[in-house]
Amino acid sequence: MSDTIKLGIIGVGQIGKRHVARYKEIPGAEIVAVADVNEAEAQAVAQANGIPNAFTQFRELLEIEEIQAVDVCLHNNFHAPVTLAALEAGKDVYCEKPMAGAYADALAMRQTAEKLGRKLSIQLATLFSKETRAAKRLIDDGELGKLYYARSVGFRRRGRCFVDGYGTPAFVQKDNSAGGALYDMGVYHIARMLYLLGCPGVKTITGATFQEIPMYEDRRATSGFNVEELGVGMVRLDGGLLMDLEESWALHYEGSESSKVLGSKGGVKLEPLTFFTTVSDMEMNATFDLGSADSRWHSCLENQTAYDSPQHHWIAAQQGRVPLLDTAGYALATMLISEGLYLSSQLGREVTADEVRARSKSTAIQGL
Repeated sequence: MSDTIKLGIIGVGQIGKRHVARYKEIPGAEIVAVADVNEAEAQAVAQANGIPNAFTQFRELLEIEEIQAVDVCLHNNFHAPVTLAALEAGKDVYCEKPMAGAYADALAMRQTAEKLGRKLSIQLATLFSKETRAAKRLIDDGELGKLYYARSVGFRRRGRCFVDGYGTPAFVQKDNSAGGALYDMGVYHIARMLYLLGCPGVKTITGATFQEIPMYEDRRATSGFNVEELGVGMVRLDGGLLMDLEESWALHYEGSESSKVLGSKGGVKLEPLTFFTTVSDMEMNATFDLGSADSRWHSCLENQTAYDSPQHHWIAAQQGRVPLLDTAGYALATMLISEGLYLSSQLGREVTADEVRARSKSTAIQGL
C-alpha cells in the first residue's frame, strides 16, 4: 500500500476546515479534492490549502479514482446518505460524530462497510487523549480488577449552539442535527466509557432530556431550537455493568465532576487522571506524569504517532501500519444508548435495547 493516502473532504464548514488543517500536519496525508454546496467556500479552502479540485456536488468528488478515502464533515442527518454513497463508490470513509442522526442509519453504515469490505471510522477524539490511553493501560493491566460501574460526564455551564453565541442554527434543529447535547458532545464521553469498558452489550436504558434554561428570545425564534440542552440517564450493560450519564449544554452548576470507571481493586477518574486503590490496608490516590510517559512511549514503542489524534490513526490504518480501532462499533453502541435515552424520555419508562432497535427510524436527508 502506498505511503501517501489521497483524500477527499466533503463539507468544509468550521469542522471541515479543522480537519483540513489537521491532515496538513500528518505525513502521508494528501488532500486532492474538497466538496461543499457553498461554491465560494469550497474554492476558498482549496486555494488556501493548495488543493487541486473543488466541487459543489460531492458525487463528482467520488468519481476521482485516486481518492482512497473521504472525510465526511456535514450535519448529522447527512452522514448516512453521503457515507453510503462513498462506500458504494469504493472509498473508505472517516465520518464526523455522531455516527448519524438515528441508530437505524448508523447500523446501515456499519453493515454496508462490512458488506463491501471498506474501512469506516468515526471521529471520536476522546479515545486518543493521553488520559484515555493511560486509563486503558491501567484497565488492561488489571489494576482496577473486575469492572462494575462507570459514569459518563460532559459539562457546559452555558454553551448551547447558536443561542449562546457559538455555531449556526442548524446545530439546534432536529431536521439537521437530530439531537442536541447528547449528539453534539455526549457521543465523545459515552463512547470513551464504552471503549474503556470493552464495549459490552446494551441491555436497558432509562433517562430524560430537558430544555429549561432561558435563552435570548430572538435567538430562540430565529434558530428553531428544538433539541435538548441536558440529557441524563442510566444504562444496564452485559456482565452486570452499570453506567450513568449526564451531558449538558446548559446547567446551573459547576464543572467539578468527572467521568470515571470503578472496579473491585481500584477506580480511575478521567479529569484529571487519578487512580484510587488500597495499598497495605491504606487508601491511596495516585496521579501520573502523563507528559513524560507519553514522550517515553513515543521514543520506545512502535507506531505511537498512530494514536496522536483520530486523523493520525485513520491515516496510519490506511497505510496498513496499525489495525483500525473499532470506532464505528463504539459509535454505533453510543447511538443505541442516546436514542434509547430519547425514547425513554418520550415514553416515561425504561426501554430495552431491542425496543430501541425496533423503533428506530431513519432521519437521513435523502435525494442528495
